[in-house]
Amino acid sequence: MQVTEIMTRGVETVAPDTSLQQAAEAMEAMNVGSLPVCDGMRLVGTITDRDIVVRGVAAGRSPVETLVSDCMTEDIAYAFSDE
Repeated sequence: MQVTEIMTRGVETVAPDTSLQQAAEAMEAMNVGSLPVCDGMRLVGTITDRDIVVRGVAAGRSPVETLVSDCMTEDIAYAFSDE
C-alpha cells in the first residue's frame, strides 16, 4: 500500500503569520480540528484547536494578536505520496 491510496487531497493550509483567530475560523468553516502550517510550499508545522486553546488562550494570549507560529507544533513527521 502507498500513502497515495489513503491520503486526503486538496488540504487547506495556513501560513505561520496567520492569527490564531483566523486559524480557528478556518477550522470552524471546514469542520476540522487541525491544519497544516506552510510557508509557501514548505510544510513547517501543524496547528490544532487544542494548540490554540492551551498554548494561546489559556496562556493569556490574544487570539487576534497571536500568530500561528507562536503556538504551532514544529518538527512533524510526514510522508510522500509514493511511499
